[in-house]
Amino acid sequence: MQFELNKEFLETLRVYIDDKNKVEAKNLLTKLHPADIAEIVEEFDKDEAIFIFQQLEHDIAADTLAELDDEERDMLIKALPFKTIATKFIMHMDSDDAADIIGRFSDDEQLKILSFVHDIEQASDIVDLLNYDEDSAGGLMGKEMVIVNENWTVLTCLRELSRQAEDIDEIYYVYVVDDDKKLKGTLSLKRMILSPTSAKISNIYNPDVISVTVDEEGGNVASIMDKYDLVAMPVTDSIGRIVGRITIDDIVDVIKEEAEKDYQLASGISQDVDMSDNIFVQTKARLPWLIIGLIGGILDAFIISGHEADIQIFPMMAFFIPLITAMGGNVGIQSSAIVVQSIANNSIGYESTFKKIIKELGRSVIIASICSIVLLIFSVIFFNSFALTLSSIIALFFVIIFASVFGTLIPLGLEKLKINPALATGPFITMSNDIIGLFIYLSVGRIIFSIL
Repeated sequence: MQFELNKEFLETLRVYIDDKNKVEAKNLLTKLHPADIAEIVEEFDKDEAIFIFQQLEHDIAADTLAELDDEERDMLIKALPFKTIATKFIMHMDSDDAADIIGRFSDDEQLKILSFVHDIEQASDIVDLLNYDEDSAGGLMGKEMVIVNENWTVLTCLRELSRQAEDIDEIYYVYVVDDDKKLKGTLSLKRMILSPTSAKISNIYNPDVISVTVDEEGGNVASIMDKYDLVAMPVTDSIGRIVGRITIDDIVDVIKEEAEKDYQLASGISQDVDMSDNIFVQTKARLPWLIIGLIGGILDAFIISGHEADIQIFPMMAFFIPLITAMGGNVGIQSSAIVVQSIANNSIGYESTFKKIIKELGRSVIIASICSIVLLIFSVIFFNSFALTLSSIIALFFVIIFASVFGTLIPLGLEKLKINPALATGPFITMSNDIIGLFIYLSVGRIIFSIL
């Protein structure tokens, strides 16, 4: 049954915490999933959270800690003794989660925590993972996996599977290696069970295996696993030896982080921030694009001042300035957002940039024509000025076409330059199209009004 956190539950648990009633607090939490307990912990302060963790079994406590947000997790682990961190959490975690926790500490603190991890093999695995970039396949992978030799028989394989499986929560694949530990393929549990016990693994395994190297970027790993519908993927070193595996739960976290990063970048926020960050961190992240937007506004003012005489003679021109700039910004954001989304989903296609621009040009002409007709009808009904009507619909037509093509071209160009194309959406496109759109409208207006 799905747990739903409510005020009554929190108040009951808070009473048990205040009364130091360990028995009732434990009974209240025992049947809950670690993800639900993590949600509960985030509603309490540091001391209350520590009390909650003290009532949990080691395995549940470790899983709950892995579910917490980074800020909540840091607050908690930095308040605990190194021995408690090792014995309560690290020793009961998968290696990748343990490395993520220990990685939050300095080098000296990491050594102190690892000194309390009695399993030398586990400590060695964690140290190995700490050497990789956290955003690479090596930093995402875990060491827990089932490995069998291609020269073994099925009987030997089953025995080894039983031994290795003790330390693994979920067995997604059995990986087959040669004597040098080079990855050869995968073996399904079904095929293993149905084969004679005397059969050699080399005769029954599947050699078609998709893997990545330790230095593969996390975003690329996510794309590969999504493309081939994988729940786990092996990771190899530079010469093909298997060193770990990445599971789907790790990739979901990567996808969420990438989406949050792109959303903030598209909103004009230059680094990853949230509401819990202090005022200086948030200001530093938000200010750069605001300054750029301010400069864009100043340029808009210069463009208007350059046409001040025209506006004074034909003041009705000012009526459509907000409409022209808004339409240019909106169309540009739509176009760039579609391209960025296609790049993120690897559905951008293999057509040349020129063909993509030509297609977008065709679409923009249709959109511009329809919007211009709507504006024409509005102008005819509410304004008795042929010059104003003609200026506004001509300007709108060309502004929409420019904004659409510009919004498509910029993210494609950034992608070619290996720059995050999400930068193209939001403030950058809006500011650029405001300036160009305003210039087009006032220039067209000057020409039309002077002629008519």
